[in-house]
Amino acid sequence: MSRRKKNHAEHHEEHTDESWLVPYADILTLLLALFIVLFASADANKTKFTAMAESFSVAFSGSPSVFDNNSSITPEADVSKTDQSKTEKEKEKEQAHLKETVELLAVKKELDKYIQNNNLVGDLSTALTEDGLMIRIKDSALFPSGSAELRADSQRFGTEIVKMLAPLSQQVVISGHTDSVPINTREFPSNWELSSKRAINFMKFLLSQGDLKPERFSAIGYGQYRPMADNDTPEGHSKNRRVEVLIMRNYKI
Repeated sequence: MSRRKKNHAEHHEEHTDESWLVPYADILTLLLALFIVLFASADANKTKFTAMAESFSVAFSGSPSVFDNNSSITPEADVSKTDQSKTEKEKEKEQAHLKETVELLAVKKELDKYIQNNNLVGDLSTALTEDGLMIRIKDSALFPSGSAELRADSQRFGTEIVKMLAPLSQQVVISGHTDSVPINTREFPSNWELSSKRAINFMKFLLSQGDLKPERFSAIGYGQYRPMADNDTPEGHSKNRRVEVLIMRNYKI
């Protein structure tokens, strides 16, 4: 009889009392709530706070939650609508960027065709960059050595560039560049003056050839300080002496 009671007692002890799990879950939930409140007080972005609160509420939906009370949190903005609105703006910007890229590529193709047909490969080149469409012109195709006066034959492609710029809306920056060989004349005390004067003169020439809006244009001289190649060789000198026409993008991503 005593043995039967003993076995019954041992069997009863194997069932652990799990009632403590309920208050334990409540404590965890309260700790999470405290963490979120601290986070919210340190971070002014209430959208992030709301999103985190909702995430915790979903994660602990099986136990009592302080987020079950509708009055505890009142979001100031709908997160999904905000994200959707942002996405729409990004899409519009990407579409505008793509449309502009197609437009600039069409201009590049037309210019490249003109360069090939008129044997100007050594004098002109084009490149589509993140900033826009770059047209590079060798200095000897525009100016005599050490001079900022345009050659008469430079008008042949200057007029063509004007035709392609006319229908566009982008800003145009014309920059002059020299090699590292110093210049010191009465008109040009340094390469700064030479490169600046060349950029300004070419800009004036373009504006005189067509119905272009002057407010779209600007000119700048960089001297020898933005070389494309090493200035230690004659080939490098030749590449660095140039005028650049940059058709700047309206939309960048």
